[in-house]
Amino acid sequence: MSKIALVDDDRNILTSVSMTLEAEGFEVETYNDGQQAFDAFSKKLPDMAVLDIKMPRMDGMDLLQRLRQKSQMPVIFLTSKDDEIDEVLGLRMGADDYVKKPFSQRLLVERIRALLRRQDANNGDVVADTEETKVIERGELRMDPLRHSVSWKGQDVSLTVTEFLLLQALAQRPGFVKSRDQLMDVAYDDQVYVDDRTIDSHIKRLRKKLRMADAEFSAIETLYGIGYRYNEE
Repeated sequence: MSKIALVDDDRNILTSVSMTLEAEGFEVETYNDGQQAFDAFSKKLPDMAVLDIKMPRMDGMDLLQRLRQKSQMPVIFLTSKDDEIDEVLGLRMGADDYVKKPFSQRLLVERIRALLRRQDANNGDVVADTEETKVIERGELRMDPLRHSVSWKGQDVSLTVTEFLLLQALAQRPGFVKSRDQLMDVAYDDQVYVDDRTIDSHIKRLRKKLRMADAEFSAIETLYGIGYRYNEE
């Protein structure tokens, strides 16, 4: 049973969403603010966190930043309808996805399940030898899907599940262009709609992490109006 942490200062959301998730077979922990959640996470991490952005004491952005210093567990942000800047910033900081308020609880459940499935696949001990599980070596890049590990020039790079899937899709076929729609299919289930800006934000964050390992990293090329491709260096 996967444990989901739900963090929001709106008690109605905590009550209704936790009831839905528990009915779907999840174990749910609820917290009224970021500080309360962070204190609990310091003792034991859940399998996934669903965070509101605007909360008292410690907001969702601050909580995410602290989480990413020690964990790459999946994180979904809950955002207000007009918080477009917060959405993009959250993705750049390391959130895997976001859901706008007011939201369909069924949609939230589907996104949670999608991210947990990807995490389970990457952490699985026994997985069939397929294209998705083979170690990828492209120049200075090395990816091991079974261990969810990435290194560039021998230096480890910590990626979220979504970032890993996007890089894997590009690196599997260097030189070939992947459209944003194709990358959406890789990173999200069919039931989940995201716009082009979400993929762009993930790619920007992916590049930033790789440039922390190598300031000259330029293997991911943008083809404006078309998509992205990986150029083996």
